Amino acid sequence: MISVDSSIPARWLGAARLTAGSFLLCAIAAGLLFWAAPALGTLARLFVFIECVGMVFIACIAVLGRSRRLLRMRALSRWLLTGAIAIPSGYFGGHLVALLILDEPVGGVVGHGTDYMVAFAFGLVLAAFVLYVAATRDQLAKEAVARSDAQRLATESELRLLRAQLEPHMLFNTLANLHSLVDEDPRQAQRMIDQLIVYLRSTHAASRGEVTTLQSEFAQLRAYLEIMCLRMGPRLAYRLELPAELERFAIPPMLLQPLVENAIKHGLEPKLGAGSIDVLARSIEGGIEVAIDDTGLGLSPHQPASRGDNAGKVCGSGLENVRDRLQALYGLRASLTLQSRSPCGVRAVVRIPS
Repeated sequence: MISVDSSIPARWLGAARLTAGSFLLCAIAAGLLFWAAPALGTLARLFVFIECVGMVFIACIAVLGRSRRLLRMRALSRWLLTGAIAIPSGYFGGHLVALLILDEPVGGVVGHGTDYMVAFAFGLVLAAFVLYVAATRDQLAKEAVARSDAQRLATESELRLLRAQLEPHMLFNTLANLHSLVDEDPRQAQRMIDQLIVYLRSTHAASRGEVTTLQSEFAQLRAYLEIMCLRMGPRLAYRLELPAELERFAIPPMLLQPLVENAIKHGLEPKLGAGSIDVLARSIEGGIEVAIDDTGLGLSPHQPASRGDNAGKVCGSGLENVRDRLQALYGLRASLTLQSRSPCGVRAVVRIPS
């Protein structure tokens, strides 16, 4: 799977949300405890104590959550043990921190009387609630990862099925052309064989990995387009532009191939006269953009152009597969859009985050 860098990792965002929520919850708890047991002190003093206990408690949960030994345990056992360690640690550690902040003598961590019993019971309920929230978030996060992995595997399976469907079709047509060229133009037949070898080698290499570079992807496209030029003759011209600084940019393998095939199959082959296809890569803020421009028949009335990054529907199994792969690997940060060109043709634009 291709790793996606982010400026702020998801686990840190989750920890920040949990901390902020706990801070607010402790503030509310301080007000309720002041109302229930006013003899414990002023509202400000209770606020300091409860916030310190809450933050130490959350810190203990965070530290224990990174323990490999605990992570190997079942969820229920792990969270019960986490509570057994974090609750007393948060209570005594938070009280000590609060006493130091308030410059009070360290020694009154455990009090006596009804009010202290109310405070202790209140703290246990609050800690149990926070533990429940943390455990629920952990379970939901694991389920989300499992769904994402399942979606990725399903998308990759669809890609392999698509390759199995496309490659024989392309091979049969190419071999049929070779059969006629062997007698009519042996030199052209040799060129087609050479490009077919390059194409098959690149597709074989792509099928064995989960990531490739733009340089390899463009080499595969060049071999494919050379074969198509030999088949279509002067009816097809192409241009590939890949800046040197983008050659090592990592992308999913065979991501652009269905877009180029779609442009030729539905746009350029049915069109009378000559046409062209351009594949242009460029850097954009936060990633790259690859545009596939053709001068073919254009979008049909049942295939509306999409003008927003995530708007519009892309028709065809190959193009739908590209969209599904982008969504599975990058989420909403990547997109595939189709746009009508003037006077004719289609522009397919792929945006991939860095």
